[in-house]
Amino acid sequence: MKKVYGSATEALDGLLFDGMTIAAGGFGLCGIPELLIDAIRDAGTKDLTIASNNAGVDDFGLGVLLKTRQVKKMMSSYVGENAEFMRQYLSGELELEFNPQGTLAERMRAGGAGIPGFYTRTGVGTQIADGKEHKEFGGETFILERGIMADLSIVKAWKADTTGNAIFRKTARNFNPPAAKCGKFCILEVEEIVEPGTLDPDHVHLPGIYVHRMIQGEHEKRIEQRTTRAA
Repeated sequence: MKKVYGSATEALDGLLFDGMTIAAGGFGLCGIPELLIDAIRDAGTKDLTIASNNAGVDDFGLGVLLKTRQVKKMMSSYVGENAEFMRQYLSGELELEFNPQGTLAERMRAGGAGIPGFYTRTGVGTQIADGKEHKEFGGETFILERGIMADLSIVKAWKADTTGNAIFRKTARNFNPPAAKCGKFCILEVEEIVEPGTLDPDHVHLPGIYVHRMIQGEHEKRIEQRTTRAA
């Protein structure tokens, strides 16, 4: 089965449709599938629901899809570094489903494991709990959170072999593996693709069974907040 494609556009062929739900990996500006995001922008697919920890910044990552108004709803934990994200949400142009970071990661993991929902204490007594089922276990109140099952997962790895076994570096590992697993179809964007047997099995974070297509490309290394010391 062919998994390696020549470009992001080729890898997305036949998978995009208006109104779809996409799970996107990345944490801050780390591990963002930027080439796939740019290809989705160029395809013009609209009314998207995107589950991702954050939405990049105004001109990078998912921020480019917000700029072109292709996103209908974000399921996210953090809004802070993207001015357009905040503007669209506060003006009522964008629907936003806030999630605590751990809850969002677990919702993706649960969806990938075929678990439709789970109970958690996180968010009890806050706006996060509004409209959600409450249940007591051992005298403590929990709320029901539903697993995320996306139409498509787009993620970025540091290194992978041609079968899709992938390694993520540092904070890129926070959301990329659960995002990859919760989609009906997963496309992996990689900095370096190697031959099978090259990777130590103990170092693999995402087994290739989850990956349907993959691409290799050049990526921009951005720093979200640069802090320097006075000389």
